[in-house]
Amino acid sequence: MKVIICGAGRVGYAISSYLSDEGNEVTVIDICPETVAKINETLDISAIVGSASQPEILKQAGAENADMIVAATQLDEVNMVTCQVAHTIFNIPKKIARIRNDNYLSPEWANLFSRNHMPIDVVISPEKEVAKAIIERIRNPGSFNVIPLAYDAMKIVSVVCHENCPVLNTPIKQIYALFPDLKFKIMTIIRGDEKIIPDNDLDQVFPGDEVYFVVANEHMIRTMAAFGHEEKEARRILIIGGGQIGVRLAQELYKEFPDIVVRMIERNEQRARQVSEILPNVLVMHGDALTKEILEEVNIGYTEATIAITDYDESNILASVLAHEYGCKQTVSLLSNNTYISVASSLGIDAVVNPRAITISTILRYVRHGRIRSAASLRDDFAEVIEIEVPDIATALLYKPLKSIKLPDNTIFGAIIREGEVIIAHRDVMIKPNDRVVLLTAHNQIKRIEELFSSLEADYL
Repeated sequence: MKVIICGAGRVGYAISSYLSDEGNEVTVIDICPETVAKINETLDISAIVGSASQPEILKQAGAENADMIVAATQLDEVNMVTCQVAHTIFNIPKKIARIRNDNYLSPEWANLFSRNHMPIDVVISPEKEVAKAIIERIRNPGSFNVIPLAYDAMKIVSVVCHENCPVLNTPIKQIYALFPDLKFKIMTIIRGDEKIIPDNDLDQVFPGDEVYFVVANEHMIRTMAAFGHEEKEARRILIIGGGQIGVRLAQELYKEFPDIVVRMIERNEQRARQVSEILPNVLVMHGDALTKEILEEVNIGYTEATIAITDYDESNILASVLAHEYGCKQTVSLLSNNTYISVASSLGIDAVVNPRAITISTILRYVRHGRIRSAASLRDDFAEVIEIEVPDIATALLYKPLKSIKLPDNTIFGAIIREGEVIIAHRDVMIKPNDRVVLLTAHNQIKRIEELFSSLEADYL
Protein backbone atom coordinates (compact mmCIF):
# COMPACT_ATOMS: atom_id res chain seq x y z
CA MET A 1 0.00 0.00 0.00
CA LYS A 2 1.29 3.48 -0.89
CA VAL A 3 0.49 6.10 1.77
CA ILE A 4 1.20 9.83 1.94
CA ILE A 5 1.46 11.34 5.44
CA CYS A 6 1.09 15.13 5.56
CA GLY A 7 2.63 16.62 8.69
CA ALA A 8 5.58 15.11 10.53
CA GLY A 9 4.76 16.06 14.10
CA ARG A 10 4.68 13.41 16.80
CA VAL A 11 1.51 11.85 15.38
CA GLY A 12 2.63 11.93 11.75
CA TYR A 13 6.07 10.59 12.64
CA ALA A 14 4.64 7.69 14.64
CA ILE A 15 2.11 6.71 11.96
CA SER A 16 4.85 6.85 9.32
CA SER A 17 7.09 4.62 11.42
CA TYR A 18 4.34 2.06 12.03
CA LEU A 19 3.30 1.82 8.39
CA SER A 20 6.89 1.65 7.19
CA ASP A 21 7.66 -1.21 9.60
CA GLU A 22 4.74 -3.11 8.11
CA GLY A 23 6.21 -2.93 4.61
CA ASN A 24 4.06 -0.11 3.22
CA GLU A 25 5.51 2.50 0.87
CA VAL A 26 5.33 5.76 2.85
CA THR A 27 6.06 9.33 1.80
CA VAL A 28 5.97 12.20 4.29
CA ILE A 29 5.40 15.87 3.49
CA ASP A 30 6.33 18.62 5.96
CA ILE A 31 7.14 22.32 5.68
CA CYS A 32 10.12 22.11 8.06
CA PRO A 33 13.43 21.15 6.37
CA GLU A 34 14.98 20.03 9.68
CA THR A 35 12.08 17.69 10.38
CA VAL A 36 12.25 16.23 6.88
CA ALA A 37 16.02 15.70 7.22
CA LYS A 38 15.49 13.88 10.53
CA ILE A 39 12.89 11.55 8.99
CA ASN A 40 15.11 10.75 6.02
CA GLU A 41 17.92 9.90 8.43
CA THR A 42 15.96 7.81 10.95
CA LEU A 43 13.16 6.10 9.00
CA ASP A 44 13.23 3.92 5.89
CA ILE A 45 10.81 6.20 4.04
CA SER A 46 10.86 9.18 1.69
CA ALA A 47 10.24 12.68 3.05
CA ILE A 48 9.97 15.93 1.10
CA VAL A 49 9.76 19.60 2.05
CA GLY A 50 6.68 21.56 1.06
CA SER A 51 3.07 22.43 1.74
CA ALA A 52 0.87 19.36 1.43
CA SER A 53 -2.04 21.32 -0.02
CA GLN A 54 -0.08 22.26 -3.16
CA PRO A 55 -0.73 19.97 -6.17
CA GLU A 56 2.91 20.06 -7.28
CA ILE A 57 4.11 18.87 -3.85
CA LEU A 58 1.53 16.07 -3.81
CA LYS A 59 2.63 15.06 -7.29
CA GLN A 60 6.26 14.88 -6.09
CA ALA A 61 5.08 12.65 -3.24
CA GLY A 62 3.56 10.20 -5.72
CA ALA A 63 -0.11 11.15 -5.27
CA GLU A 64 -0.98 9.82 -8.74
CA ASN A 65 -0.41 6.27 -7.48
CA ALA A 66 -1.27 6.67 -3.79
CA ASP A 67 -3.84 4.46 -2.07
CA MET A 68 -4.33 6.69 0.96
CA ILE A 69 -3.49 10.14 2.29
CA VAL A 70 -3.43 11.14 5.97
CA ALA A 71 -3.55 14.92 6.47
CA ALA A 72 -2.26 15.58 10.00
CA THR A 73 -0.62 19.01 9.78
CA GLN A 74 -1.11 21.57 12.54
CA LEU A 75 -3.68 23.55 10.51
CA ASP A 76 -7.21 22.26 9.93
CA GLU A 77 -7.59 24.32 6.78
CA VAL A 78 -4.45 22.84 5.22
CA ASN A 79 -5.69 19.34 6.04
CA MET A 80 -9.05 20.04 4.45
CA VAL A 81 -7.63 21.57 1.26
CA THR A 82 -5.08 18.74 1.01
CA CYS A 83 -7.87 16.15 0.94
CA GLN A 84 -9.81 18.19 -1.61
CA VAL A 85 -6.79 18.40 -3.92
CA ALA A 86 -6.03 14.71 -3.35
CA HIS A 87 -9.56 13.84 -4.47
CA THR A 88 -10.10 16.32 -7.29
CA ILE A 89 -6.74 16.10 -9.05
CA PHE A 90 -5.28 12.74 -8.03
CA ASN A 91 -8.37 10.67 -7.18
CA ILE A 92 -6.72 9.14 -4.09
CA PRO A 93 -9.19 6.47 -2.86
CA LYS A 94 -9.00 7.09 0.91
CA LYS A 95 -8.54 10.45 2.60
CA ILE A 96 -8.15 10.95 6.36
CA ALA A 97 -7.94 14.40 7.97
CA ARG A 98 -7.28 15.55 11.51
CA ILE A 99 -9.69 18.40 12.33
CA ARG A 100 -9.40 20.16 15.69
CA ASN A 101 -11.74 23.15 15.45
CA ASP A 102 -15.19 22.29 16.79
CA ASN A 103 -16.80 24.83 14.46
CA TYR A 104 -16.10 22.53 11.53
CA LEU A 105 -17.49 19.53 13.40
CA SER A 106 -20.83 20.97 14.49
CA PRO A 107 -23.82 18.78 13.53
CA GLU A 108 -25.22 21.87 11.82
CA TRP A 109 -22.49 21.57 9.18
CA ALA A 110 -22.47 17.76 9.00
CA ASN A 111 -22.80 17.84 5.21
CA LEU A 112 -19.52 19.76 4.83
CA PHE A 113 -17.37 16.64 4.52
CA SER A 114 -19.65 14.74 2.15
CA ARG A 115 -18.20 13.41 -1.09
CA ASN A 116 -19.98 16.10 -3.11
CA HIS A 117 -18.54 18.95 -1.07
CA MET A 118 -15.24 18.36 0.73
CA PRO A 119 -14.53 14.67 0.17
CA ILE A 120 -12.88 13.50 3.39
CA ASP A 121 -13.58 9.85 4.13
CA VAL A 122 -12.57 9.93 7.79
CA VAL A 123 -12.42 12.98 10.06
CA ILE A 124 -10.33 12.55 13.23
CA SER A 125 -11.09 14.95 16.08
CA PRO A 126 -8.42 14.59 18.80
CA GLU A 127 -10.49 16.62 21.26
CA LYS A 128 -13.51 14.36 20.75
CA GLU A 129 -11.42 11.19 21.10
CA VAL A 130 -9.70 12.47 24.26
CA ALA A 131 -13.07 13.36 25.79
CA LYS A 132 -14.34 9.83 25.03
CA ALA A 133 -11.23 8.33 26.62
CA ILE A 134 -11.68 10.39 29.80
CA ILE A 135 -15.33 9.35 30.06
CA GLU A 136 -14.25 5.69 29.83
CA ARG A 137 -12.02 6.26 32.86
CA ILE A 138 -14.86 7.98 34.74
CA ARG A 139 -17.20 5.13 33.82
CA ASN A 140 -14.61 2.58 35.00
CA PRO A 141 -13.11 4.06 38.19
CA GLY A 142 -9.82 2.54 39.25
CA SER A 143 -8.66 1.96 35.68
CA PHE A 144 -5.43 3.60 34.54
CA ASN A 145 -6.33 3.03 30.89
CA VAL A 146 -9.42 1.63 29.13
CA ILE A 147 -9.78 0.61 25.47
CA PRO A 148 -13.21 -0.62 24.28
CA LEU A 149 -13.10 -3.46 21.73
CA ALA A 150 -15.44 -5.54 19.59
CA TYR A 151 -18.35 -3.09 19.61
CA ASP A 152 -17.76 -2.59 23.34
CA ALA A 153 -18.40 -6.26 24.14
CA MET A 154 -15.01 -6.36 25.86
CA LYS A 155 -12.28 -4.00 27.02
CA ILE A 156 -8.55 -3.83 27.42
CA VAL A 157 -8.02 -2.38 30.91
CA SER A 158 -4.89 -1.43 32.78
CA VAL A 159 -4.79 -1.16 36.57
CA VAL A 160 -2.03 -0.28 38.99
CA CYS A 161 -1.66 -2.92 41.71
CA HIS A 162 -1.36 -1.29 45.13
CA GLU A 163 -0.55 -2.91 48.48
CA ASN A 164 -4.22 -3.78 48.99
CA CYS A 165 -4.41 -5.83 45.77
CA PRO A 166 -5.73 -9.30 46.75
CA VAL A 167 -3.68 -11.16 44.13
CA LEU A 168 -0.22 -9.76 44.91
CA ASN A 169 2.64 -12.30 44.83
CA THR A 170 0.32 -14.90 43.33
CA PRO A 171 1.29 -16.90 40.22
CA ILE A 172 -0.94 -15.90 37.32
CA LYS A 173 -2.08 -19.49 36.85
CA GLN A 174 -3.32 -19.47 40.43
CA ILE A 175 -5.13 -16.14 39.91
CA TYR A 176 -7.21 -17.76 37.18
CA ALA A 177 -7.91 -20.70 39.50
CA LEU A 178 -9.14 -18.32 42.21
CA PHE A 179 -11.66 -16.74 39.79
CA PRO A 180 -12.65 -19.55 37.40
CA ASP A 181 -15.94 -17.95 36.36
CA LEU A 182 -14.47 -14.54 35.40
CA LYS A 183 -13.87 -13.86 31.71
CA PHE A 184 -10.52 -12.05 31.82
CA LYS A 185 -6.92 -12.65 30.77
CA ILE A 186 -3.72 -10.83 31.70
CA MET A 187 -2.06 -9.66 28.49
CA THR A 188 1.02 -7.81 29.70
CA ILE A 189 2.63 -6.39 32.84
CA ILE A 190 4.60 -3.15 32.98
CA ARG A 191 7.10 -3.17 35.81
CA GLY A 192 9.20 0.00 35.77
CA ASP A 193 10.91 0.04 32.37
CA GLU A 194 10.22 -3.67 31.83
CA LYS A 195 7.35 -4.90 29.63
CA ILE A 196 6.43 -8.53 30.32
CA ILE A 197 4.38 -10.96 28.24
CA PRO A 198 3.43 -13.19 31.17
CA ASP A 199 4.20 -16.86 31.65
CA ASN A 200 1.23 -18.18 33.61
CA ASP A 201 3.37 -20.65 35.56
CA LEU A 202 6.29 -18.36 36.40
CA ASP A 203 5.13 -14.74 36.56
CA GLN A 204 3.42 -13.02 39.49
CA VAL A 205 1.90 -9.61 40.17
CA PHE A 206 3.94 -7.33 42.44
CA PRO A 207 3.12 -4.00 44.14
CA GLY A 208 3.40 -1.10 41.69
CA ASP A 209 2.87 -3.27 38.60
CA GLU A 210 0.64 -1.91 35.86
CA VAL A 211 -1.35 -4.88 34.59
CA TYR A 212 -3.17 -4.92 31.25
CA PHE A 213 -5.98 -7.46 30.93
CA VAL A 214 -8.79 -8.17 28.49
CA VAL A 215 -12.19 -8.60 30.10
CA ALA A 216 -15.78 -9.20 29.03
CA ASN A 217 -17.94 -6.17 29.78
CA GLU A 218 -20.28 -8.01 32.12
CA HIS A 219 -17.34 -9.15 34.28
CA MET A 220 -15.62 -5.76 34.48
CA ILE A 221 -16.67 -4.79 38.02
CA ARG A 222 -15.78 -8.14 39.60
CA THR A 223 -12.44 -8.31 37.79
CA MET A 224 -11.54 -4.80 38.96
CA ALA A 225 -12.37 -5.90 42.52
CA ALA A 226 -10.06 -8.91 42.10
CA PHE A 227 -7.21 -6.43 41.54
CA GLY A 228 -8.22 -4.31 44.54
CA HIS A 229 -10.21 -1.61 42.76
CA GLU A 230 -13.75 -1.03 44.01
CA GLU A 231 -14.00 2.72 43.55
CA LYS A 232 -17.42 4.26 42.95
CA GLU A 233 -18.42 6.13 39.80
CA ALA A 234 -17.97 9.89 40.26
CA ARG A 235 -20.90 12.30 40.10
CA ARG A 236 -19.26 15.52 41.37
CA ILE A 237 -16.54 16.42 38.88
CA LEU A 238 -14.05 19.27 38.59
CA ILE A 239 -12.46 20.05 35.22
CA ILE A 240 -9.24 22.07 35.30
CA GLY A 241 -8.72 23.75 31.93
CA GLY A 242 -11.36 25.39 29.76
CA GLY A 243 -9.86 24.70 26.34
CA GLN A 244 -11.55 22.82 23.53
CA ILE A 245 -11.08 19.48 25.29
CA GLY A 246 -12.56 20.85 28.51
CA VAL A 247 -15.63 22.21 26.75
CA ARG A 248 -16.13 19.02 24.75
CA LEU A 249 -15.67 16.89 27.88
CA ALA A 250 -18.25 18.86 29.88
CA GLN A 251 -20.78 18.53 27.06
CA GLU A 252 -20.20 14.80 26.72
CA LEU A 253 -20.35 14.24 30.48
CA TYR A 254 -23.82 15.77 30.68
CA LYS A 255 -24.97 13.61 27.76
CA GLU A 256 -23.60 10.48 29.43
CA PHE A 257 -24.58 11.27 33.05
CA PRO A 258 -27.55 13.69 33.20
CA ASP A 259 -27.46 13.86 37.03
CA ILE A 260 -23.79 14.89 37.17
CA VAL A 261 -22.50 18.13 38.73
CA VAL A 262 -19.58 19.72 36.85
CA ARG A 263 -17.40 22.64 37.89
CA MET A 264 -14.53 24.12 35.91
CA ILE A 265 -11.49 26.26 36.65
CA GLU A 266 -9.98 28.33 33.83
CA ARG A 267 -6.93 30.52 34.35
CA ASN A 268 -7.62 33.00 31.52
CA GLU A 269 -10.37 35.43 32.51
CA GLN A 270 -11.63 36.11 28.99
CA ARG A 271 -11.73 32.43 28.15
CA ALA A 272 -13.56 31.71 31.42
CA ARG A 273 -16.30 34.14 30.37
CA GLN A 274 -16.57 32.55 26.93
CA VAL A 275 -16.81 29.04 28.35
CA SER A 276 -19.46 30.06 30.89
CA GLU A 277 -21.63 31.22 27.97
CA ILE A 278 -21.02 28.00 26.03
CA LEU A 279 -21.73 25.83 29.12
CA PRO A 280 -24.61 27.45 31.05
CA ASN A 281 -25.05 24.38 33.29
CA VAL A 282 -21.38 24.43 34.42
CA LEU A 283 -20.03 26.71 37.15
CA VAL A 284 -16.92 28.16 35.48
CA MET A 285 -14.50 29.90 37.84
CA HIS A 286 -11.61 32.13 36.87
CA GLY A 287 -8.47 31.37 38.85
CA ASP A 288 -5.33 29.31 39.35
CA ALA A 289 -6.10 25.67 40.17
CA LEU A 290 -2.73 25.37 41.94
CA THR A 291 -3.77 27.73 44.75
CA LYS A 292 -5.43 26.67 47.98
CA GLU A 293 -8.02 29.45 47.80
CA ILE A 294 -9.51 28.47 44.46
CA LEU A 295 -9.51 24.75 45.30
CA GLU A 296 -11.38 25.43 48.52
CA GLU A 297 -13.80 27.69 46.67
CA VAL A 298 -14.81 24.81 44.39
CA ASN A 299 -15.17 22.46 47.39
CA ILE A 300 -12.36 20.18 46.28
CA GLY A 301 -12.79 17.99 49.37
CA TYR A 302 -16.31 17.04 48.21
CA THR A 303 -15.28 16.51 44.60
CA GLU A 304 -15.28 12.87 43.52
CA ALA A 305 -13.13 13.28 40.39
CA THR A 306 -10.71 15.97 39.24
CA ILE A 307 -9.75 16.02 35.57
CA ALA A 308 -6.69 18.16 34.80
CA ILE A 309 -6.55 18.92 31.07
CA THR A 310 -4.59 22.15 30.65
CA ASP A 311 -1.97 22.51 27.92
CA TYR A 312 0.87 21.87 30.36
CA ASP A 313 1.79 18.43 31.71
CA GLU A 314 3.46 19.88 34.80
CA SER A 315 0.36 21.87 35.76
CA ASN A 316 -1.86 18.82 35.26
CA ILE A 317 0.38 16.70 37.49
CA LEU A 318 0.53 19.30 40.27
CA ALA A 319 -3.22 19.94 40.09
CA SER A 320 -3.93 16.21 40.41
CA VAL A 321 -1.54 15.79 43.34
CA LEU A 322 -3.07 18.80 45.13
CA ALA A 323 -6.61 17.54 44.49
CA HIS A 324 -5.71 14.26 46.20
CA GLU A 325 -4.12 16.14 49.09
CA TYR A 326 -7.36 18.06 49.64
CA GLY A 327 -9.51 14.92 49.62
CA CYS A 328 -10.56 14.32 46.01
CA LYS A 329 -11.07 10.59 45.47
CA GLN A 330 -10.13 10.20 41.78
CA THR A 331 -7.75 12.16 39.54
CA VAL A 332 -7.27 12.03 35.78
CA SER A 333 -4.39 13.88 34.08
CA LEU A 334 -3.81 14.76 30.46
CA LEU A 335 -0.12 13.99 29.84
CA SER A 336 1.85 14.03 26.59
CA ASN A 337 5.35 13.33 27.93
CA ASN A 338 6.02 9.58 28.21
CA THR A 339 8.47 10.19 31.05
CA TYR A 340 5.73 11.78 33.14
CA ILE A 341 3.28 9.01 32.25
CA SER A 342 5.66 6.34 33.55
CA VAL A 343 5.80 7.96 37.02
CA ALA A 344 2.20 9.19 37.23
CA SER A 345 0.89 6.29 39.32
CA SER A 346 3.71 6.67 41.85
CA LEU A 347 2.58 10.29 42.32
CA GLY A 348 -0.93 9.12 43.19
CA ILE A 349 -2.52 10.02 39.84
CA ASP A 350 -5.29 7.49 39.23
CA ALA A 351 -5.58 7.65 35.45
CA VAL A 352 -3.72 9.21 32.54
CA VAL A 353 -4.88 10.26 29.10
CA ASN A 354 -2.25 10.66 26.38
CA PRO A 355 -3.66 12.69 23.46
CA ARG A 356 -0.90 11.60 21.07
CA ALA A 357 -1.45 7.88 21.76
CA ILE A 358 -5.22 8.29 21.44
CA THR A 359 -4.93 10.12 18.11
CA ILE A 360 -2.47 7.54 16.77
CA SER A 361 -4.75 4.67 17.81
CA THR A 362 -7.74 6.36 16.17
CA ILE A 363 -5.87 6.90 12.90
CA LEU A 364 -4.52 3.33 12.94
CA ARG A 365 -8.08 2.07 13.25
CA TYR A 366 -8.78 3.47 9.78
CA VAL A 367 -5.34 3.09 8.22
CA ARG A 368 -5.10 -0.65 8.83
CA HIS A 369 -6.19 -2.67 5.87
CA GLY A 370 -7.10 -6.28 5.30
CA ARG A 371 -8.89 -8.00 8.17
CA ILE A 372 -7.74 -5.78 11.03
CA ARG A 373 -10.84 -4.06 12.35
CA SER A 374 -9.31 -1.95 15.13
CA ALA A 375 -5.94 -1.20 16.68
CA ALA A 376 -4.79 0.63 19.80
CA SER A 377 -1.29 1.68 20.79
CA LEU A 378 -0.34 0.93 24.40
CA ARG A 379 1.80 3.05 26.68
CA ASP A 380 5.22 4.11 25.31
CA ASP A 381 4.11 2.56 21.98
CA PHE A 382 5.71 -0.71 23.08
CA ALA A 383 2.83 -2.80 21.72
CA GLU A 384 -0.52 -2.71 20.00
CA VAL A 385 -3.78 -4.43 20.76
CA ILE A 386 -5.48 -5.41 17.52
CA GLU A 387 -8.84 -6.89 16.68
CA ILE A 388 -8.70 -9.05 13.57
CA GLU A 389 -11.46 -10.85 11.71
CA VAL A 390 -11.04 -14.48 10.74
CA PRO A 391 -11.99 -15.24 7.12
CA ASP A 392 -14.65 -17.84 6.37
CA ILE A 393 -12.33 -19.67 3.97
CA ALA A 394 -10.25 -22.68 4.97
CA THR A 395 -7.19 -20.95 6.42
CA ALA A 396 -4.61 -22.90 8.38
CA LEU A 397 -5.92 -21.41 11.63
CA LEU A 398 -9.40 -22.86 11.58
CA TYR A 399 -10.35 -25.54 14.09
CA LYS A 400 -6.84 -25.70 15.53
CA PRO A 401 -6.28 -25.25 19.30
CA LEU A 402 -4.48 -22.00 20.09
CA LYS A 403 -1.61 -23.91 21.71
CA SER A 404 -0.71 -25.35 18.29
CA ILE A 405 -0.45 -21.94 16.57
CA LYS A 406 3.05 -20.50 16.40
CA LEU A 407 2.77 -16.77 17.06
CA PRO A 408 5.43 -14.15 16.27
CA ASP A 409 7.63 -13.01 19.16
CA ASN A 410 6.05 -10.76 21.81
CA THR A 411 2.53 -11.75 20.75
CA ILE A 412 -0.26 -13.18 22.88
CA PHE A 413 -3.88 -14.14 22.23
CA GLY A 414 -6.38 -12.33 24.44
CA ALA A 415 -9.94 -13.23 23.56
CA ILE A 416 -12.32 -14.22 20.79
CA ILE A 417 -15.77 -12.81 20.14
CA ARG A 418 -18.06 -15.29 18.44
CA GLU A 419 -21.66 -14.40 17.60
CA GLY A 420 -21.65 -11.76 20.33
CA GLU A 421 -20.14 -14.03 22.99
CA VAL A 422 -16.74 -13.29 24.55
CA ILE A 423 -14.46 -16.34 24.79
CA ILE A 424 -11.21 -15.93 26.71
CA ALA A 425 -8.26 -17.32 24.74
CA HIS A 426 -7.00 -20.41 26.56
CA ARG A 427 -4.75 -23.13 25.17
CA ASP A 428 -7.52 -25.47 23.99
CA VAL A 429 -9.81 -22.83 22.44
CA MET A 430 -10.23 -23.18 18.67
CA ILE A 431 -10.68 -20.43 16.09
CA LYS A 432 -13.75 -20.65 13.86
CA PRO A 433 -14.83 -18.80 10.69
CA ASN A 434 -15.93 -15.16 11.20
CA ASP A 435 -14.51 -15.00 14.73
CA ARG A 436 -12.98 -11.72 15.85
CA VAL A 437 -9.69 -12.34 17.63
CA VAL A 438 -8.08 -9.85 20.02
CA LEU A 439 -4.34 -10.12 20.51
CA LEU A 440 -1.40 -8.07 21.70
CA THR A 441 1.71 -7.76 19.57
CA ALA A 442 4.68 -5.53 18.83
CA HIS A 443 3.78 -3.07 16.07
CA ASN A 444 6.55 -4.37 13.79
CA GLN A 445 4.83 -7.79 13.83
CA ILE A 446 1.51 -6.56 12.40
CA LYS A 447 2.34 -7.65 8.85
CA ARG A 448 3.17 -11.17 10.05
CA ILE A 449 -0.12 -11.31 11.97
CA GLU A 450 -2.03 -10.36 8.84
CA GLU A 451 -0.20 -13.04 6.88
CA LEU A 452 -0.96 -15.56 9.60
CA PHE A 453 -4.68 -14.86 9.44
CA SER A 454 -4.81 -15.11 5.66
CA SER A 455 -2.43 -18.01 5.10
CA LEU A 456 -3.65 -21.17 3.45
CA GLU A 457 -0.43 -22.92 4.33
CA ALA A 458 0.46 -24.65 7.59
CA ASP A 459 3.80 -22.85 8.06
CA TYR A 460 2.71 -21.31 11.34
CA LEU A 461 1.34 -24.49 12.91
